[in-house]
Amino acid sequence: MRKKFVFLAILALAMVLTAEKGHAGDSRTVDTASPQEVVDGMANKLVRGVANVATGWLEFPKQIYMTCKEEGVGKCVTVGPLKGLGMTLVRTASGLGETATFFLAYPGFYDPYLDPAYAWQKE
Repeated sequence: MRKKFVFLAILALAMVLTAEKGHAGDSRTVDTASPQEVVDGMANKLVRGVANVATGWLEFPKQIYMTCKEEGVGKCVTVGPLKGLGMTLVRTASGLGETATFFLAYPGFYDPYLDPAYAWQKE
């Protein structure tokens, strides 16, 4: 019985010590990050914002294609263009927001406003 308890205690300790920090445990802030990390975060956010403003229109054909692929031709013709128009506006607006606020560590530590971060990435 004692050996089993010791084994479980060692196993639990090993799991705690080797666990990766999740996104929620990421406590990077401008105060705790190095200057290089802050500048990298700002630069990435600015480039991502400019790219989303310039390529937000790619959401239109992407959403039509994704709707056709997932829901069939009927919805492709009717729903696809509406989703495309909506996501084009959302992607472009988020790009404008990221470009205008690239110097702010929001949301998170210069995290993207949308997921996926770019129009050409898979959802």
